[in-house]
Amino acid sequence: MLLRLPTLSPRWRFCVLAALLAGAPPAQAQHPADQWEFGVEMGYLTKVKHNSPLDYRIVPTQLVWRSPPMFEIWRGESGARLTVRNRMALVAETIVRGAEDHYIAFAGSPSFELWSADQKTALFYEIGGGVGFINSKGVPGGQGQDLTFNWFTQLGARRQLDKKMAVTAGAYFTHHSNLGMTKPNPGIDVLGVNVGVVWTIE
Repeated sequence: MLLRLPTLSPRWRFCVLAALLAGAPPAQAQHPADQWEFGVEMGYLTKVKHNSPLDYRIVPTQLVWRSPPMFEIWRGESGARLTVRNRMALVAETIVRGAEDHYIAFAGSPSFELWSADQKTALFYEIGGGVGFINSKGVPGGQGQDLTFNWFTQLGARRQLDKKMAVTAGAYFTHHSNLGMTKPNPGIDVLGVNVGVVWTIE
């Protein structure tokens, strides 16, 4: 014996559909850390070690890409989370005081990010390095060759302006050296501030 269900009129069908949609949970917006993003960063760095007699001043400009998380270290019940992402950067430094004029390099690192539950604020720590070319001039206290390695670390904070755009600010340290390929090899150690603007890549 077949059970017949009553046929609903178009008006009742619309009412049932509207009630179902009203009770459906809202779609979750994607977390800012779960997307690829592009940023522009700029800073001002001053000499902090006496390995070179020259009083270096450097203005770094970086084009930065960050990946979605490689893995997640921790997630709280409230939605706060600690993630690790890839950071890749093209670095162009203007040496406003020192033996050289400019440095062009690549640098990569992990980015440790501690996000608040509201997905608007994050603390981040980055540490890594890379390689590039500086226009060495053979000046005593300057770099002995053009091929120069870099090592950097950055501790800062990030604030989302909306789901597609954020600003960052941090303390930034970088070291340049040719790993002892020339003698003497004074290196460059500079510390300062670094600020940036970040856009989500969709």
